[in-house]
Amino acid sequence: MKNKIKYLLFLAIILLQHTACGSEEGKVVDNIVDGGEEQFEVLFELPASIDISQGEEYVFKVKNGKPPSTSDLFILESEDGITHAIPIIRVTLQNFTIRVDDELESGNYNVYIRRDMLKEAFGKTHVNIVKKIDFNLAENTRIYGIVTSSDGAPLKNVVVSDGVEVTVTDEDGIYQLNSSKQQGFVFISIPGGYEVSSNGVLPQFFHRLKEAPNIVERFDFTLEKINNQDSYKVFMLGDMHLANRVSDRKQFAEFTNDLKLYMNNHSGKNMYAIALGDMTWDVYWIQNNFFFPQYLNTVNSQLNLQIFHVMGNHDYDYSQTSDFTAEYLYRNHIGPTYYSFNIGEVHFVVLDNFDASEYDGTITRKIKKTIADEQLEWLVKDLSYVDKSTPIVIAMHAQVFYPTATGFRYDHDVNNTDKFFNILNGYEAHFVTGHLHKLFNVTPEDDITGSNNFYEHNSNAVCGSWWWSGHLTPGVNLSRDGSPGGYGIWDIDGTDIKWRYKATGWPEDYQFRSYDLNNVHFSMDDVPLMPSSVPTETRKVFEEYIDAYPENNDNEVLIKIWNWNSNWTLTVVDENGENLTVEEVWAYDPLHIAVLSVKRFNVPDLSVTPNFITERFTNFFKVQAKDADVDLLITVKDEFGNTWTEDMKRPRVFSIDEYLRK
Repeated sequence: MKNKIKYLLFLAIILLQHTACGSEEGKVVDNIVDGGEEQFEVLFELPASIDISQGEEYVFKVKNGKPPSTSDLFILESEDGITHAIPIIRVTLQNFTIRVDDELESGNYNVYIRRDMLKEAFGKTHVNIVKKIDFNLAENTRIYGIVTSSDGAPLKNVVVSDGVEVTVTDEDGIYQLNSSKQQGFVFISIPGGYEVSSNGVLPQFFHRLKEAPNIVERFDFTLEKINNQDSYKVFMLGDMHLANRVSDRKQFAEFTNDLKLYMNNHSGKNMYAIALGDMTWDVYWIQNNFFFPQYLNTVNSQLNLQIFHVMGNHDYDYSQTSDFTAEYLYRNHIGPTYYSFNIGEVHFVVLDNFDASEYDGTITRKIKKTIADEQLEWLVKDLSYVDKSTPIVIAMHAQVFYPTATGFRYDHDVNNTDKFFNILNGYEAHFVTGHLHKLFNVTPEDDITGSNNFYEHNSNAVCGSWWWSGHLTPGVNLSRDGSPGGYGIWDIDGTDIKWRYKATGWPEDYQFRSYDLNNVHFSMDDVPLMPSSVPTETRKVFEEYIDAYPENNDNEVLIKIWNWNSNWTLTVVDENGENLTVEEVWAYDPLHIAVLSVKRFNVPDLSVTPNFITERFTNFFKVQAKDADVDLLITVKDEFGNTWTEDMKRPRVFSIDEYLRK
């Protein structure tokens, strides 16, 4: 039933676009003459899109026996103001024919007919300049085209899909799809060793469909051969939440400057990125006039990098009342909500793991973490072309698992998650997620994955705590668990995948933070402006921080390791050479309390518990030293043999300045 509703909604959108593009029987909509009076009348069907080869002919259907004359000119005017005057070579009462010149390029055009000094407007169309191909169009084909390399050679076995059906190109590079067009796109799974062109940061691996479901459409793809693509980097970019508020654009520029510096320092490598959702913030689309166009303008002006995008829950239009309509603006500005591509020897899949079908048009945003059956059915078809020896990287916004005091649990619709896992059985699969504004990892060694070779990399947010920590305390961008805002860096060589986390504004070896808890404590004196009338439940939230860090002298040291997983090791040796016992704990991050939570609670008009405040989380470790003066050597090692150390001099004063970006 959901598919049928989506199909009808898509059909309605297509028909509306079709009418807006001048397909209403070619009806005259303007007449550019002195006085504005109509001097001649021509009626014809103007399609939303025209597939044609340079130098070839195209036939338009005349309506009501009102064709143009062979002495008229058919005018195409581009969005850049370039005009093509095209001769009308044949005319009957039923149709007329034009021949396209060799200079015409693909693009959107305003359509006119000129007769002597008169010029009448007939709407808009998209001209798709295609290579002439000779093949038999199957009776049920609704979408077809050819995939070639930039040198014109056809590419065989390229996977092509409309989001429902999946096929491959033949030896001539031709594909055909029996498509109901319900998703509104046709896209390729970019083959390894190739790239597509970009529109800004957006890789153009897809075309938006333009015609009604019963109309045959042609869409071609041209790919660029890339040398040495087996070795490359992928940047994993968690939640950005750009909304033109709390100095987010300034802080975002600090992030992009950091990323550009890293890219410059590693020039010569092929580099790509995946934005893991929540690039925008739905509630501020209208309020602050900042949504997808403004996001794209911002990122396009700052980065020269192909970014594949994932849809996040805040990229839905909360004012809508169905999953499909809530996705419409994202689809219109960014692209498909699920698709796949290959880089080198690794297969990447992007999925939309939210269901907004219960949206009610209000800010309540009743949403469910799940992968819809239609996506799972598509995924089965997509993976039928992927060998089990190929690593799969699956990018989604919401986390699949969630840490607990005893391990991990599902944090996803259980039934569909089990179906999802069954589809991936036998693959090495890496789930890359965001959403939480925290950072954790799951490995195959953790019980939750069973016998599957599954990983989850829940990446921290680029924006940290929705940009609030850096706004309140410039130079300290932290998420709610204390991990610094930043991005994942994946180094891939063939099928070998390595990963690390890079904090914005810090060197690559900044992988943990330590606290001398003898000098970390909080009290109500830190929030003198908090009103006495504040609700009890709000006061209790801040009192939890006080209880977690009372004034004491237990000689404990707290260590926060952001990208920790069960294959990492932590050793702490005191200055006397004694190995201290390490205890893994859940904790509130003291620095996040100081730079954000204290300042959010310390306001005179506080009436409710503030947003974005410190939350207790995993990846904290405690050791107890013998006394307050003993120094410690802290050593952290990851599964790839990278080692990071700190010679911690104690006693250490707890100061925000100590943790400002280096």
